[in-house]
Amino acid sequence: MLGGNVVGVAEPARSRRMVLAPWNPGGSEEETRAYLHARLLVLWRLMFWCFAALMLFLAAAYARYPTVRPEHQNAVYLVFGGGLLIMLAIWRIWLVRPELPIRALHAIDTFYVVASLTCIAAAAVISLDRRQAAYTCLLYSCFAVLTRALVVPSTGRRTAIVTAIGYTPMTIGAVILAIYAEWPGPKDVPGPGFLIGFVQIAAVAILLSAAGSQIIYGLRRKVTAAQQLGQYTLVSKIGEGGMGVVYLAHHFMLRRPTAVKLLHPDRVGAGNLKRFEREVQHMSQLTHPNSVAVFDYGSSPDGVFYYAMEYLGGIDLEQLVRKHGKQPAERVRQILIQVCGALQEAHDRGIIHRDIKPANIILCERGALPDVVKVVDFGLVKEITSDTGQSQAVILGTPSYVSPEAVTDPATIGPASDLYALGCVAYFLLTGKKAFDGKTAVDVCIQHVTKTAPPPSQIASVNVPRALEELIMQCLAKQPSARPARAMALAEALRDMGPFDDWDDTRATQWWREFSAAKKTAATSSARTTTITVDVGQRAVKAP
Repeated sequence: MLGGNVVGVAEPARSRRMVLAPWNPGGSEEETRAYLHARLLVLWRLMFWCFAALMLFLAAAYARYPTVRPEHQNAVYLVFGGGLLIMLAIWRIWLVRPELPIRALHAIDTFYVVASLTCIAAAAVISLDRRQAAYTCLLYSCFAVLTRALVVPSTGRRTAIVTAIGYTPMTIGAVILAIYAEWPGPKDVPGPGFLIGFVQIAAVAILLSAAGSQIIYGLRRKVTAAQQLGQYTLVSKIGEGGMGVVYLAHHFMLRRPTAVKLLHPDRVGAGNLKRFEREVQHMSQLTHPNSVAVFDYGSSPDGVFYYAMEYLGGIDLEQLVRKHGKQPAERVRQILIQVCGALQEAHDRGIIHRDIKPANIILCERGALPDVVKVVDFGLVKEITSDTGQSQAVILGTPSYVSPEAVTDPATIGPASDLYALGCVAYFLLTGKKAFDGKTAVDVCIQHVTKTAPPPSQIASVNVPRALEELIMQCLAKQPSARPARAMALAEALRDMGPFDDWDDTRATQWWREFSAAKKTAATSSARTTTITVDVGQRAVKAP
């Protein structure tokens, strides 16, 4: 199962008006602009250094072989040098501006093709006394337009038009060469033959660049169409596990960050999809503030089941301990009380979670309230009914947090199994270690059945109040009847302990202030480069 699959920093809402532009096969106007901007930066950086390398090559070649140097080669250097300065200025001064409008980006793209081929044509005409210069310029013109077709997103039609316009100065230059060039040697191609050859090569370059653009454009559309999931735009993957993948997404109309989980039939088995649909229907009815809210669910025509849930900006308990160490007893007490509230509502509705573990408990900040708990990922939930067939007994949960009865007799799993797992979670939070660990999953499961975990106070270096420790050990009892009778009974026992003095609201607020600052710094340093727009017109989900 996925752990911590709705954790992250919510991104600011952007314009979601859908645009089907020549530059992007579906997506919002902002996504279209950002993607085109990023690709133009790549193109200008790449071609600047390629043209600079060409100048250095020519200078070195003519220095080594001065007899083949064109008569007016210095003028060629001026043309290319001026072109490079213009490219550098556009690249490093104008194109680096973060919010260039899309019209300006379109103009920069067109300018690249026209200006590049104009400079190449001018160099060929200036060097008309040397045959090799004309063919080198023709070769580089093909390189320039084909590179643009590969890098810049565009339809084939748009690329064909822009490239044809760009070859206009090249054609003029070819006509001038065909009329005035006097290349010595009886084997040289005559002017008319050179012009016909140029037209053929230019036409092939236009066709190839247009075809390349159309193929790449079509592939992006196929990727988009393959991930059609309701009115959601998938922005980036934020989690993956054995059952599926979770994406950060935006709803097309609501403009709020959402987490969308995809469950693939080849991972869960086609026969289990109906059970998942039923379970998500139950999840969508959970209203406790400590349960993750489910907004939508459905399945695509190719059998990919998904559901959309609230996106939480926070950290799961697994990462909390891994990155920040063992937790204070009072913080653990408050976390457990909130989890108990979410579990009690689920149990009252006839559902058990079945995969309570640190990675499925998210700690976040809601408004001005720090340390708000959200229980997520009910993907293994089981209805408390007489229907406890083999299909429901196959998935046992996570070995380190599985109850003894889940190992010995899965058909008897009930609310007490969630409380056992919650006791394992509390043990991990206080000690930084799992109650049972082993080399294999089978070894861990056997320990849950046969061994007794040492009390947390014998492991943790932090203070573990005796009352809290005794309650945790009660949750870890082998027999379900020896554990707290229900989740709310466990919560009441935790409240009766009273607050401990190692954690309070002031410390929690300060912790979240530092955590948020660190996350913003990390988010700023890592640029998001790809988005996927998805939209399914039909969702085949039936009521149970």
